[in-house]
Amino acid sequence: MRLTSADDLKAAEGKAEYVSDWLEIDQSRINKFADATEDHQWIHVDVERAQKESPFGGPIAHGFLTLSLIPMWLAECVHVEQKMGVNYGANKIRLISPVRAGSKLRGRFLLETVTDVDAGAVQVIWQVTIEQEGAQKPACVAEFITRHYF
Repeated sequence: MRLTSADDLKAAEGKAEYVSDWLEIDQSRINKFADATEDHQWIHVDVERAQKESPFGGPIAHGFLTLSLIPMWLAECVHVEQKMGVNYGANKIRLISPVRAGSKLRGRFLLETVTDVDAGAVQVIWQVTIEQEGAQKPACVAEFITRHYF
């Protein structure tokens, strides 16, 4: 889907839903995120210990790793032709289900609201559900906020 103006975003408000492709969250990705954030808690990076001691039966992804994939998934399924776009923040983040290493996730986006802001920009609130393949509950739900300058 291509959106080329603030009016296109406004026309999709409350109606448009976008879904990304599945992405495997493997142990290598989890380890790289641990290195980047200096969060080496054993439930994420110690495979043997996590298999023995974790209530999840093995290592799990960092919640913030899951959350950090939102901009990538959004860009994958919504193409906004603009001068500039920025991630503006998030609201109501809930990490509902653990993401075990080897799981597949995807983002589901509902364009909830579009608001005019300064400098001719619009602010968009996206209702995001991060789904885990084969799971009944989502891994994460959040309101993700972006700003778009045309």
